[in-house]
Amino acid sequence: MAVARRASAGYRCGECGYETAKWLGRCPECHSWGSIEERGDPSPAVANVVAGAPSSSAKPIAHVDLESARALPTGVGELDRVLGGGLVPGAVVLLAGDPGVGKSTLLLEVAHRWATATTGGPALYVTGEESAGQVRLRAERTGNVAEDAYLAAESDLGAVVTHVDQVDPGVLIVDSIQTMSTAQSEGSPGGVTQVRAVAAGLVSLAKERDLPVILVGHVTKEGSVAGPRLLEHLVDVVLQFEGEKHSTLRLVRGVKNRFGAADEIGCFELVDDGIVDVVDPSGLFVNGGSEPVPGTAITVTVEGKRPLLCEVQALVSDSTLAQPRRAVSGLDAARVNMVLAVLERRISVPFGSKDVYTATVGGMKVTEPAVDLAAALAVASATEEATLSTRLVAIGEIGLAGEVRRVTGVRRRLDEAARLGFTHAMVPPDAGQTPDGIRTLEVASLAEALHAMRYVQ
Repeated sequence: MAVARRASAGYRCGECGYETAKWLGRCPECHSWGSIEERGDPSPAVANVVAGAPSSSAKPIAHVDLESARALPTGVGELDRVLGGGLVPGAVVLLAGDPGVGKSTLLLEVAHRWATATTGGPALYVTGEESAGQVRLRAERTGNVAEDAYLAAESDLGAVVTHVDQVDPGVLIVDSIQTMSTAQSEGSPGGVTQVRAVAAGLVSLAKERDLPVILVGHVTKEGSVAGPRLLEHLVDVVLQFEGEKHSTLRLVRGVKNRFGAADEIGCFELVDDGIVDVVDPSGLFVNGGSEPVPGTAITVTVEGKRPLLCEVQALVSDSTLAQPRRAVSGLDAARVNMVLAVLERRISVPFGSKDVYTATVGGMKVTEPAVDLAAALAVASATEEATLSTRLVAIGEIGLAGEVRRVTGVRRRLDEAARLGFTHAMVPPDAGQTPDGIRTLEVASLAEALHAMRYVQ
C-alpha cells in the first residue's frame, strides 16, 4: 500500500503553505511566482500549554467600554466615508494601489488634517521609499506642512518603534510595508518572510498602544496586494486605490473593513496641487452636453451604498474586416457581448457586419448587471441613429430570453436620479414606490424598452 509522504524539511510557499522537497519558481497549488522559500528544521512537537497571567480580566460584553473604540475622523471626508467614520484606535489599515496613483499624496493630506485637528494629536509619517527632503517637497507643493506632522525616513522596524516612543503620535503612516525590514527575521526587504514579520510587528504595536496605523502596499500586475495573503488577514481594513493613468479621477474602495461596510467607495480628484474630495461625483461620469446624441444612455449604478450616475456610449459602424471589431471600455466585455447577442437574436438587430464600440464616460468601470438595459438602449440608439431623452435613466438586467429583470436598490437609484433633475426612468416591473418628480416606465422585455425609448422626450 502506497503511503503519502510529507516533506519534513525543504521549501514552503509563503502564500498558501504548500510544501515541497525542492525549490520551484511557481507554486503548483496557488500559482504564485517567487513565493517558494526554504524552511528551517521541522518544528518540535507541541508541548502542553501552561497557564499564564492574562493581560486583562474578562468582563461581560455589555460592560466593555465603547468610548476607547470610537472612530476618530481623519479630516478627509471621502476617506472617512470608506472607513466607516474614521480611524478606530488600534486599527491597522492597508492602502494598496498602482505606483503613481496618488497613495502618498492622499496620506500626506491625512497626516496634515490629523495634525491640525484639535483632538487628533501628532501624526508620524515614516517613508522608506523616498528621502525626507523629497517628501517635504511634495508637502510644500500640496500645502500639507504642519508643525505636528512628523516625518522620518526609515526602513528598519526597530527604528520606527523608537520614533513612535519619541513622538507619541496619534496616527502612524508607513510608506510602504514592502520597504520595511526587521533584524529578527531573515530575507530581503519586500520578501514574503520580511513582509509577514514587519506586518505582525506593526499590528502588535497598534494593538498594544491603541495606535491607528496606515500601511501603504504595492500591487502585482494582476491588481492584487503584493506579498503573502496573510498580510490581508492580519490587518483590519484593506483599501484599494484605483485610477486610470490618463484620468484625474481616483477611487478608494473598501475591500475589507471590520468597522464598517466592505464595498463603500470614496471619490477623489488628483490635481496639480494635491488631491481633493469629490462629494458629488455623478457629474464626472456624465457628458455635460445639452444636445442629445445618438448612442448615449444614462444609468444609475451602485458602488457599495453610493448611487452614481453613469453614461454609456455606443458607436456602430460598417466593418471592412472579415471579423468585425467588438471594443469595450469600462464595461464587462462578457455582458456587453451577451447584450449584443440578445439584441440580434430576440430583436433582430443585425451586427454581423458591423463594428460595435461601447464605453463609459469619465473612466468609470461598471460591472454590475443593472447597466445591461442602458447598454442595450445605447447600442440600439446608435444603430438606428435615434436619440434618447437626456432626462431618461435606464436601470435593469437583461436575461437571455430578452426579459428585463429586477435589480437591487432601485429606490436608492431613483432618488439619486430625481435629485439630479431626471424626469423619466425605465425600470423593470414591480420596481416599488418611486420618488416625487420622476415618472417610471416599467418594461418587462427588451422589445418593450426599445419601443418605449422612441416616445420619451
